Amino acid sequence: MDGAVTEPGSGAADGLPAGRVVSLNVGVPQPLMTPGKGEVLSGIVKVPVTGRRRVVRHNVDGDGQADPRVHGGEMKAVYAYPYEHYGFWSRELARQGLPMGLFGENLTTEGLVEADVRIGDRFGIGTALLEVTQPRQPCFKLAAHIGRPDFPKLFARSGRSGWYLRVVEEGEIGAGDWIVREVAGAGPTVLELFRETMGGE
Repeated sequence: MDGAVTEPGSGAADGLPAGRVVSLNVGVPQPLMTPGKGEVLSGIVKVPVTGRRRVVRHNVDGDGQADPRVHGGEMKAVYAYPYEHYGFWSRELARQGLPMGLFGENLTTEGLVEADVRIGDRFGIGTALLEVTQPRQPCFKLAAHIGRPDFPKLFARSGRSGWYLRVVEEGEIGAGDWIVREVAGAGPTVLELFRETMGGE
């Protein structure tokens, strides 16, 4: 499934589903042991939740970030990561049964990958409207959480960044919701911007 776009949608801005939410994940900041920096506070640990959660301007209900300078805030209120990449990382990390939310994402999605999504795309999910703002950059906390010091380099090289979204219209979302592209963005694809930002990794 790596990089594959799944049915039923074409991904066009025609009101048809372009994908769906596989898992909705939240978590509150908690201590994380990191090499060199010792124990730091991080909101990277996310776990799947059942039912529906309200998404508001800065986050999903029940979710939290430890350092809003780099995660969270209006332009990074929600983080989405494609389920399609889990198979790749399972092989790369030699681990089976990777849990949803492993990469710190709020939305584990299916049907869309970085090459399909443009900056400025607006997606209707549940009763909320979200807009793609930027790719996620790898950091030392992600490396510590995964347990691989070299993970930021692997993450950058893979191009599998996922993307942040801002909340245009607040609403409720949940696992199983369709993702409908309501407005097509005019910016670069998430993959193009990620490659540019990472210096062509």
